[in-house]
Amino acid sequence: MTDQHSDATGQEQRTSSHGSGPFIAAIDQGTTSSRCIVFDRDGRIVAVDQKEHEQIFPKPGWVEHDAAEIWTNVQEVVAGAVGRAAQEVPGFTPSDVKAIGITNQRETTLLWDRHTGEPVHNALVWQDTRTDALCRELGRNVGQDRFRRTTGLPLASYFAGPKIRWLLDNVEGLRERAEAGDILFGTMDSWVIWNLTGGVDGGVHVTDVTNASRTLLMDLRTLDWDEKILASIGVPAAVLPQIRSSSEVYGSTSVGGLVDVPVAAALGDQQAALFGQTCFTKGEAKSTYGTGTFMLMNTGETPVNSYNGLITTVGYRIGEDAPVYALEGSIAVTGSLVQWMRDQMGLISTAAEIETLASSVEDNGGAYFVPAFSGLFAPYWRDDARGVIAGLTRYVTKAHIARAVLEATAWQTREIADAMTKDSGVELTALKVDGGMTSNNLLMQTLADFLDAPVVRPMVAETTCLGAAYAAGLAVGFWPDTDALRANWRRAAEWTPRMDAAQRDREYKSWLKAVQATMGWIDDEEH
Repeated sequence: MTDQHSDATGQEQRTSSHGSGPFIAAIDQGTTSSRCIVFDRDGRIVAVDQKEHEQIFPKPGWVEHDAAEIWTNVQEVVAGAVGRAAQEVPGFTPSDVKAIGITNQRETTLLWDRHTGEPVHNALVWQDTRTDALCRELGRNVGQDRFRRTTGLPLASYFAGPKIRWLLDNVEGLRERAEAGDILFGTMDSWVIWNLTGGVDGGVHVTDVTNASRTLLMDLRTLDWDEKILASIGVPAAVLPQIRSSSEVYGSTSVGGLVDVPVAAALGDQQAALFGQTCFTKGEAKSTYGTGTFMLMNTGETPVNSYNGLITTVGYRIGEDAPVYALEGSIAVTGSLVQWMRDQMGLISTAAEIETLASSVEDNGGAYFVPAFSGLFAPYWRDDARGVIAGLTRYVTKAHIARAVLEATAWQTREIADAMTKDSGVELTALKVDGGMTSNNLLMQTLADFLDAPVVRPMVAETTCLGAAYAAGLAVGFWPDTDALRANWRRAAEWTPRMDAAQRDREYKSWLKAVQATMGWIDDEEH
């Protein structure tokens, strides 16, 4: 749901010792950019290309993307990565790429004309809140849990179903065209796959179970579109793609200099990171620290209903195997809090400086920072909350505030981990981490201390792309099984808990008090 990449070059993992192939490629169609990475058999990065696209804000709370621009960028980054691989690897030819996988920003919603391939409107991005009122109306008597038992999701503007309905209601003549079968819906995986496999000339209209599980339209247990919910939300079945597994050959592509390469995987970005972190066993979890933070725990082959503010989602499905489910918790503000300290407050001049500043003091000086800038996400889901800094005294310096900023990310992770344990009955054994914030060693140690569990950072930080590459490689036999993927996974660093249990409990109590202080800040009239 958020772009969680450190830098575009990936030089920390690049090595010049690649053999002559073969290789697997992955496209990551993210919120702010599209990239393509070519990986070798050891899961190491051979070549990367990346391109940003425009963020369109027509009104406050509205966020759109130009899907045609994104498709142009995808073609360019595939060509760019293939070209760079040719420079890096002696004797490389495009036919050395044996499959390509897709991972994508989730929930971003697009409708296009199946005959012309033209989008009928800009894509509505996952962050877009224009369907707030529609979601309240759909929840009428029951509230946001109306479809939760079937879909695992609360009724929220986040998800794709209400966005489809908004487009059908607000673009003139669109509903009639949709019911006549002339319009296709897709999240960005579907749009990219349809275009890769031929577009108007026989493009394959599919999505995978992970992306379908973010629409509010799929039954988690049958893995099919739910007819009752389609009728309730007002989405004609004719627009929907076919739901397939996350790891199978959907079609083939010759885009960007590739030659008839199988398009063989699709996973929403957070599920791709779970896969790339090789969290294949029940109880294994990963957390991606970017602008916001997304934590997923593998709960095995049964969906676990959440009574503690989490989302139930499909983790992945390999071919004909049983689907694997996950619990997901999302935190709205983590990396963006560090940006706020830098850009709005001017307390640091670079993001990296926060670690130095926070390390200059022993503790938080009694200060707690709850960054509920746009309400609280998991496990509270309170949009009446606003940010607070609590526990201030004259003793507190900007260094203590910097420390409280880092601790906010760690405490919010702890709350999600607790909710996961309550829902699933499974204790967190270790947390695998990725994303830009994992370069902050103080934050990583604080996480281990607050979670009372080891925190592990892998060698390849680009776990989202790696997950899509792994799933594509499995589909074409490039890797034999998930054990081979586990053997590829290498730890770069590990942090173990060093905090006294009594101190942890005392500070957690103070944190929870600070969280309570954020709630009810916005009155109903102001909403």
